[in-house]
Amino acid sequence: MKIHLLRERATPEQIAEMLEELGTYIKLAVDVERGIVAGGGEWHADCEQVLLENGSRQEDIWGADWYPEEKLVRFEALINIRPRQNNRTMTIQDPALCARIEEIVRSIFEG
Repeated sequence: MKIHLLRERATPEQIAEMLEELGTYIKLAVDVERGIVAGGGEWHADCEQVLLENGSRQEDIWGADWYPEEKLVRFEALINIRPRQNNRTMTIQDPALCARIEEIVRSIFEG
């Protein structure tokens, strides 16, 4: 399992390594305050752990998926269930938060 911590645009090699686990998409954890992403692995929680180990705060980290063929971001992950942050489902409910996550993900994967 190869998880990359990305602060700038991902290289084609990094993207290929992150796709090794699931093939068609990449699980991500996005720090919306720091504008960084951890991607790859089998679980969003694995990516979340990489961010936590690198100074992120749990309340700033949200789960998403990147589908490179479709250039699509999806906002569904178990780590998104947060009643204390008014998100009671796996899907992120706040449109502004989704827009911020999509902006970060696209900057990392599309440049």
